[in-house]
Amino acid sequence: MQPSCFVPYRRDPDFVDRGTLLDQLRKRRAAPASRVALTGLGGVGKSQIAIEHCYRTAEQSPGTWVFWAHASNTARLEQSFREIADQVRVRGRKDPKADVFKLVHDWLRDKSGQWLLVLDNADDATVLSPPPSDGKTWSEDNITDGGTRGDGSSSALQQPLSRYLPPSKHGSVLLTSRTRRAALEIVDDDSDILPIEPMHDATAHALLCKKLGDKVDRSDGIAELAAVLEYMPLALVQAAAFIRERAPRSSVQQYLAEYRESDSRKTSLLNRAAGHLRRDKAASNSVLLTWQISFEHIRSSRRSAADLLSLMAFFDRQGIQESLLRNPGSTADNDSFEDDVFTLRDYSFITVTMEANIFEMHNLVQLATRTWLENQGQLHRWQGRSISNLCAEMPTAQHENWQKCHVLFPHARAASEKRPQDKDSLKEWAHLLYKASWYACAQGKAGDAEHMSTLSMEVRQEVFGEENAETLSSMDMIGRARELGGRYKEAEAMNRQTLALRETVLGREHSSTLTSMSNLAGVLNRQGKYEEAEAMNRQTLALKETVLGREHPSTLTSMSNLALLLESQGKYEEAEAMNRQTLALKETVLG
Repeated sequence: MQPSCFVPYRRDPDFVDRGTLLDQLRKRRAAPASRVALTGLGGVGKSQIAIEHCYRTAEQSPGTWVFWAHASNTARLEQSFREIADQVRVRGRKDPKADVFKLVHDWLRDKSGQWLLVLDNADDATVLSPPPSDGKTWSEDNITDGGTRGDGSSSALQQPLSRYLPPSKHGSVLLTSRTRRAALEIVDDDSDILPIEPMHDATAHALLCKKLGDKVDRSDGIAELAAVLEYMPLALVQAAAFIRERAPRSSVQQYLAEYRESDSRKTSLLNRAAGHLRRDKAASNSVLLTWQISFEHIRSSRRSAADLLSLMAFFDRQGIQESLLRNPGSTADNDSFEDDVFTLRDYSFITVTMEANIFEMHNLVQLATRTWLENQGQLHRWQGRSISNLCAEMPTAQHENWQKCHVLFPHARAASEKRPQDKDSLKEWAHLLYKASWYACAQGKAGDAEHMSTLSMEVRQEVFGEENAETLSSMDMIGRARELGGRYKEAEAMNRQTLALRETVLGREHSSTLTSMSNLAGVLNRQGKYEEAEAMNRQTLALKETVLGREHPSTLTSMSNLALLLESQGKYEEAEAMNRQTLALKETVLG
């Protein structure tokens, strides 16, 4: 027989080379008894790379046998080995008691020519290395010299698959897997694993252009589409298929507009299968469904890791601090947490940054996780848990807390986009957004500050009523945000409303009421309403001197504010006198 290439998929004419990866595979294949694994997220292009490698091998080395085995489960793996036995016409293959793995092993071992075996979708370590039926460890003695199983049975693997892959100097094995753990059942160590990441912008752009074809307007939006889909090959192919099928009534820009409508619209678009792909028929052609299969596997094998993934799906995708993932006051075993992290990293669902306690994940993985949770009726539970953890971690925005606020603010912004449903979560959400808006004000982010404080106020009005102190705090923050944004008239209106309510609810001498008086005086001053601003400042100062005392820092601040206002009106003598009083008191109080 002449060597042949037995790959169950046609070559992809639209394949886009990804740097030196195929060259690396070619060089490694030339090494004696090479074993290499491609690992990474489902849909990242591992199988497509393997397919292209097979065809290039057949072109460059016509004397090489090329075989393909589906390794997603035991039944498919055994069927693939039976097909290989048929392809090379191994003697004894038709014996119902034949150990087809042993037959193929012997043929590969004894073959003098070159061969390449691909094990595709080898995601489950227990498929590649099933536990012994007697509960003991595997022994080389289980492999017999003949072509039948040692126990005479017709069951599947009698040994770990790696033992059926002979270390032949003229053979090589290429494995694709979502997990490092499964890959290490076949390859020797991490040096034999090539992690496959999403595409770079240039290769993603090239893939989209090829898949869209000439009938689709490609003049605008391709780079943007590649970016929002995070350069994930399967997602890119799905999007291109959707647009191409509907052209000319669909375009890249229309797809982008639809995609940005909502999470539910994103899910609808990304759940659409991409048609005839060079993928295992048992695998989904939807990137979201592909990952959700992995989620189910994680949940069945390690529930706590699935819970950790569920929690992480609601934060900003970057800078997820470990402290956000621990239950406040939890005594959970640290080793257990580390095992959960290892599991998620193994599936490439999360990565660890150079700072070991900071995690990152893809937006699309978060979307897939939330969709999976929604399908199980668990979405609001985990959303509430994430809000609770974040609210507990987010401090108020005094200067000494700015660094921590800075780290947590992106997560608060992400939380602001998804209003929770249950009452307890709503209360925490409103409190979180109030603290975040306070920090946004301190950093000059007027838009974020007003948006978050408005959401906070609306919830607090619903839950507590308009005259509640917490509601009034959110109203106060809206006034500050509007003033910061230069919308002085609207800020004045909100400040007047807040002041009136605080005087009624809290009393004229309450510290929060005095804060509202100062805020109103400030926005009046900014509008050139100097007389009213001066009167309000004098009232505030008088009340602070009575309530807080003349030497209180807040009283001294009001004195400085009044001095500045007097100066802006040209009342220089009064301003000087007030400044001298303030200076003398500060020297006494502060030194």
